[in-house]
Amino acid sequence: MIARILVAVNVAAFAAVLYSTSGWGEALQRFVQSAAYLEPLLLVSLVLLYLASRALARLPYWLGAATIFVGEAALADALHLAWPASLGDAGSLNRTLAITALAVAALLGYFRLFNKAYSPALAEARLQALQARIRPHFLFNSLNAVLSLVRREPKRAERALEDLADLFRTLMSDARQFVRLEEELSLIERYASLEQLRLGDRLRITWEVDSAPSDALMPSLVLQPLLENAVYHGVEPGTGAGDILVRIERRGERVFVRIENPFVPAQQQRAGNRLALENIRERLMLFFDAEARLETRVASGCFQVDIEMPYATTRVTRHSGGEQAT
Repeated sequence: MIARILVAVNVAAFAAVLYSTSGWGEALQRFVQSAAYLEPLLLVSLVLLYLASRALARLPYWLGAATIFVGEAALADALHLAWPASLGDAGSLNRTLAITALAVAALLGYFRLFNKAYSPALAEARLQALQARIRPHFLFNSLNAVLSLVRREPKRAERALEDLADLFRTLMSDARQFVRLEEELSLIERYASLEQLRLGDRLRITWEVDSAPSDALMPSLVLQPLLENAVYHGVEPGTGAGDILVRIERRGERVFVRIENPFVPAQQQRAGNRLALENIRERLMLFFDAEARLETRVASGCFQVDIEMPYATTRVTRHSGGEQAT
């Protein structure tokens, strides 16, 4: 939220300066002069809003919005009157107050829409829809693997069906819940064993998870679709063995995940890769907002998917009365 406010206000200020000047050089000079007034106002505002956030959250929305308007106007007035006269050409007090009011109104409107867009009811519906898209691919692949064993190795097929039942018990769980990383690792290891039945020696997975924080919380069903993608797009199209790397580690207060598979340029038209990646990116955004990222790249003949997310062992749920750790 702080990053969005900083970027939005500075971009708006630069746009206003650019509109009122005749060239980029003059606009940049004017923006630097204006920033000497704008940045202290902005930073003080953010600190005060952060300190008052719990009290504001307990107020009715419109009363809280009015309180922010009055507070920002008073702060802008105080800083404007205290500013040296030599920089008074930045604008009159009335213009300063008008710009402040417009900026506050625009940001409050944006955050209100953002809050509605990711309300609990809508977020739950979107998560359920995303999870529903993933399940069919996993089910079909797993059933095909088990069917190939029914007559040839019935005992092994029975164990595989037990694994499949356990996996689907996890997949059918509440999509809104966080799970421990150790549970997600157990899920993908079972999935890998099922795929091993189908692909045999062609599938080789290197697990670098000794440094993985098993108590870290993450959304359910994030790693399994990535591993499924690596098998489907990296190993199946080839004719020989395919090496997949699964690396998970903690660096400070962040958790890093990398899943790497062979990149086969001639087979990149296979459907579903981008859709699955966008689904996972959206799931991370719904749970972590801007604190998580998913990036893909092709390097040294391999397709790499990197995920970075906060390391947390408790989940903070936000509601109208404040925050509660669970």
